[in-house]
Amino acid sequence: MGSLLCTAKAKPSKSDQPKFDQLKIDRPELAKHDSSILDLAFAMDCTGSMGSYIASATQNIRSIVEAIVTSEKSDVRLALVEYRDHPPQDTTFVTRVHDFTNKPSKMKSWLEQCSANGGGDAPEAVADALHDVLKLSWRAEATKICILISDAPPHGLDSSGDGFPKGCPCKLNPLKIVQNMAEKTITLYTVGVEPPIIPYRDFFMTLAYITGGQYVPMVNAQLLAQVIIGGVREEISLDRLMQGAQEDIDREMQRAEAEGVDDEEKAKRLNQIFASKNMHCHQMKNDTGTMSKTVTDVYSKMSSMTEIRTHFMSKPKATFDYSTEEEEEEEEVKKAADMTYDLTENADVSIAQSKRLVKKWQHRKK
Repeated sequence: MGSLLCTAKAKPSKSDQPKFDQLKIDRPELAKHDSSILDLAFAMDCTGSMGSYIASATQNIRSIVEAIVTSEKSDVRLALVEYRDHPPQDTTFVTRVHDFTNKPSKMKSWLEQCSANGGGDAPEAVADALHDVLKLSWRAEATKICILISDAPPHGLDSSGDGFPKGCPCKLNPLKIVQNMAEKTITLYTVGVEPPIIPYRDFFMTLAYITGGQYVPMVNAQLLAQVIIGGVREEISLDRLMQGAQEDIDREMQRAEAEGVDDEEKAKRLNQIFASKNMHCHQMKNDTGTMSKTVTDVYSKMSSMTEIRTHFMSKPKATFDYSTEEEEEEEEVKKAADMTYDLTENADVSIAQSKRLVKKWQHRKK
């Protein structure tokens, strides 16, 4: 009986193995920000159903700025992009752009001139609004935040009742736009007016997730100011966190990339860095805005509205139908009681925040 010979490759000696420090990984360092400088833009749906949110922003814009300046000592600029829809769905305007100003009074005057009218079909010009936000005169050194407030999907997501079922008539891709926003270090918060946004919640979550931002569900316009202040203060604190541990973050994330670990493990490693350095940040409570598996595992890996539409149309839609107006009101009151956006200062960095920082790190340029 013949013998079975096995040959094995010789294990390289330690001197032959490349050291981790010698590995060249093509990954940009974190952008350097001065987190005392803040550029805050609003993309506001100005169609017929949004009157209470426009009014809330108008009434509170000065107190919002004062709260941020007082607490964070920030140099704040504000911008506004109003949006409605393309003709023939709406013949007033698609978007109206008001570039950055450092005067809250000017921002307030823009909001006062913003009226909730029109809209046509259910979807609105979300892609156009985000495109115009991207083109604003953002300061390179600023903490950059955009707050999108909407109660309707973009064109090209839900084919039923969509005047432009294949997507934005200008061929704008909102997924590509938010990728560009992330690369420009703009963090997107999507404020979804519920219940009408419920069927499209995962899509709006995805837009925020790509940039390392948050989706914030809202049923009460009176809470809008609290969300803006809390979200902005949290993002400023996260920017400071990234600056304070930049070298450690770069080193650990590069190591994780080389090892091929997933984002969950990367977030755990970041969390360990912050814990070892006794670093803390602010946290806005947003329990009802937790990212779904559809967002993290499906939509965020897609690159076109066609892909997302195909998946969206193949699944049962979430509904918010109620038998009576009383039932609807009762349900909204119950939800509002559960939706609190209190800010905890100097909290331990959560895993959810570390996951968002992983997304930011993956996109940021020098």
